Parts: sequence; structure tokens; C-alpha cells
Amino acid sequence: MDADNLTKIMELIKRGGIYKDVEGDTPEVVFSNLCKMMDLPDVIDREQVYNALCAREKVLSTAIGNGIALPHARNSIIKDESEQRICIVYLKNPMDMSAPDERKVYAMFVLLTQNSQLHLKILATLAELIRSLPFRKLLESKPSADEIEAFIKTL
Repeated sequence: MDADNLTKIMELIKRGGIYKDVEGDTPEVVFSNLCKMMDLPDVIDREQVYNALCAREKVLSTAIGNGIALPHARNSIIKDESEQRICIVYLKNPMDMSAPDERKVYAMFVLLTQNSQLHLKILATLAELIRSLPFRKLLESKPSADEIEAFIKTL
């Protein structure tokens, strides 16, 4: 895995934060609850983030299998590079999001990026991480950012 991309992912996770036991039985309710909790700069409109995540989810489920989803906006809503982030969301109750493997989603990586080039790099690196069985096992324990960073440093 590309070390620079892994470093960028950790930087974005640290900026975005980790949210445990987020409630909701639909993606829309989860996104609503998350948008109320997220630590966002004042220049980012929470309602715009919520609407962008919901709009993307309506097009096609962001659930990718193994209990994981990668919600993101279709178009960039982040204007400045310093505002980009990845929020890791651990759901209080796993939820059906029509994943290809039919597993309920328990973890989400919510991507808020500035441009499609970085967005695609981050998605590709996350997908590679998620293919790793040890990483998926780690996710099941709802690790902190420090625990995720420690794991990534072993790669």
C-alpha cells in the first residue's frame, strides 16, 4: 500500500474523528445524527453535508460488504484542503444497507474531500485496507484513531 496515501488517510481520520454508538435504523437517520455530532469548521454547512450524503445514498448504496460502508458526497462540498476529513462511524445497531454480501453495516467511513482526484485515491486506499482481514478484524473491535494508526504503521 502507498505510504503517502495511508498517511493522508490517518491525517483525515484524525481531523474527522471517530463516532461510536451512532443511532439510526436508516442511512438518513444515521447521517442526521452524525451531522449533529461532527466537529466541522463554521464554513461547512451541516445541512449541506447531510443532503449530499443522502443524495449519494439514494443513487446506490455505499455499503461495500463485510459490514462496512463508504458514504460520501457525489460532488465536492469541501472548498479548502484543510477542511477535508474522514469520519469513522460505528453504529449502535448494525443496519441493512443492501450490501453486496447482504451483511448489515456496523462501520462507516464518511469521506468529505475537496476534489475527485484525492477522493478516488482515498477510496482506493480504503478499499485496499478493507480487503485486509486483519484490518477488518480490528474494525470489529471499534478501535480508536490511535489504534487504527498503530495498525496502519505496521503495513
